[in-house]
Amino acid sequence: MDTSELHSGRNGARDVRVWDRLVRTVHWGVALIVLVNGFADKPGDAVHTWLGYTAGALVLLRLAWGVIGTRPALFTAFPPSPRRAVRHLRDVMAGSRDTHLSHNPLGALMVYNIWLTLLLLCVSGYMMGTIRFFGVAWVEDMHDLLFDWLMVSVVLHLAGVAFDSWRTKVPLVRAMVTGRKYLPKGVRAE
Repeated sequence: MDTSELHSGRNGARDVRVWDRLVRTVHWGVALIVLVNGFADKPGDAVHTWLGYTAGALVLLRLAWGVIGTRPALFTAFPPSPRRAVRHLRDVMAGSRDTHLSHNPLGALMVYNIWLTLLLLCVSGYMMGTIRFFGVAWVEDMHDLLFDWLMVSVVLHLAGVAFDSWRTKVPLVRAMVTGRKYLPKGVRAE
């Protein structure tokens, strides 16, 4: 039996395997690091620095997994496409409840945005610790601005997850915990 898709017996509903353990571990690991580094530790101390490097390493690991990983983890499963994102937004506004097995086109753009922002945060944080850029205002300002942009992105990400879960009746947070997406009957998956 193919374990990638299991029928739940609830009027045609089904569970589909989407995100593997590495994808989920990186996601929740980065989320925890951002929470701790943004609000619990002191910027500039060793914990902040090493957590930042760990977040950067996790993002790089995820990027590598996007090339060699499981099918839903591959970049080809959620290519960054503004054109597809606009089409998706039009479909949503027209009342479509269709879902995507990986990220929807708007979610894909957000994922790439968050990854880029995290990597730039790591670079600017590293720069702040070098002799050449230590105490340089524009580097510190860039780091702060990037963190602010990350927080805006996280809020938009969470709002998008909540909206898409409500719209499609697909519990996305559950899927990011279990790795399986519950697809109710009548919801078409792309």
